[in-house]
Amino acid sequence: MNTADQYVKAIYLLQQMENGPASTGALADRLDVSPASANEMIGKLESRGLAEHEKYKGVSLTDEGIVRARDALQTYCIIERFLANVLSVDEFRAEARELEPVIDDLVAERLDTIIDRNPECPDCFDPETDACRHLEIATEQGVEAEEQRAD
Repeated sequence: MNTADQYVKAIYLLQQMENGPASTGALADRLDVSPASANEMIGKLESRGLAEHEKYKGVSLTDEGIVRARDALQTYCIIERFLANVLSVDEFRAEARELEPVIDDLVAERLDTIIDRNPECPDCFDPETDACRHLEIATEQGVEAEEQRAD
């Protein structure tokens, strides 16, 4: 996943949270970048046909941008689920954000074969908590399964 993918994913999630275009300021905050950096990338996304920016209203993804954002979000979900459910990493969200830019499609596909990803992914992703809605359930099931194996 590259930087553009992180931006389209963030725009996608902000559009869901704001029920409309994502503001540049909210995008910069979500990605922890300056508004100038966010504006620069928005321009690049526009030139690639992934986003449309209307001054003072915000940025919206095109149909192609939405497809790319959903793919990026699914990869992020795979990383989170792998870290939380397979490796039992406590700080899985922070780790997932660190790994997100360096995990390519091949690695994500291989991780996906290891985890028990919900078929509704990425629609199960909650932008408010920055995690899959089923993650805690899956984690609890993993703990129960681990306890049963120990017995």
